[in-house]
Amino acid sequence: MRLRTVLLAAVSFVCATATLEAKTPVKPHRAPPKHRIAHPPARGVAISMDEVRVVTFTQPIATVFVGNPMIADATVIDSHHAFVLGKSFGVTNLIALSAQSQTVANQQISVANRSGGVVTLNKGANQFNYSCTLAHCEASAVPGDQKTFFDDANSAIGAHQDQSVKAAGVASAR
Repeated sequence: MRLRTVLLAAVSFVCATATLEAKTPVKPHRAPPKHRIAHPPARGVAISMDEVRVVTFTQPIATVFVGNPMIADATVIDSHHAFVLGKSFGVTNLIALSAQSQTVANQQISVANRSGGVVTLNKGANQFNYSCTLAHCEASAVPGDQKTFFDDANSAIGAHQDQSVKAAGVASAR
């Protein structure tokens, strides 16, 4: 019962903090004038787990890379578009390169649940991270969490991804 009380208090704090941060204006990073960049400043992609967004690029791209493929994945559709799939909770980045290996875009990808925040629970020396909504919390392990908790959470993510790939294979075979 005490754990539920602590988690509910933490969720309330995270939601209140997220609301305050959302109202705080953020100034975009500007490169010094001597280093002109041919593409616009980086924009972020916010996505929910198991959802896909289409990202549009202002210049032709040849390939895309995702910083942490456990959090998101990207697939090139054509020279100006790519699909971004939210795979597990967290933040990573996407870099798109032209055919000449020039950076066309470097965007942050945030994968979260639809309404909630991240709660870190410390039990002695052990750390446990959860992604929470107002109704419940799910394991959202990060490096530094207790080893068994981290391994179990990442194993569940891998099994979820395998099921998605198998389901997509069955659907495409029809």
